[in-house]
Amino acid sequence: MRALRWTPEAIQDREAIYDFIEADNPIAALTLDELLEEKAGRLIDHPGLGRPGRVAGTRELVAHPNYLLIYDVTNDLVRMLRVLHAARQWPTPDPSSESR
Repeated sequence: MRALRWTPEAIQDREAIYDFIEADNPIAALTLDELLEEKAGRLIDHPGLGRPGRVAGTRELVAHPNYLLIYDVTNDLVRMLRVLHAARQWPTPDPSSESR
């Protein structure tokens, strides 16, 4: 059976989202956090639920209209890499690749 692991970056994203929403609506913050946990948990048995990611080797699941779960999968692990707002540019552009 696969396990689910949240990377430090994904945990930090999740905490920042919670803190931001909690400032105005603690119940909404808790509800969203529970939803993120539930959607991530579904990936243990159904890792193909998300679409192929914009970064090679990753997948993206729309967990909420405003939030994406970015993850990768091995035979025994679903690794949650990031939790990002849907409006956020992902992946972050490489400044060295921009023309001057």
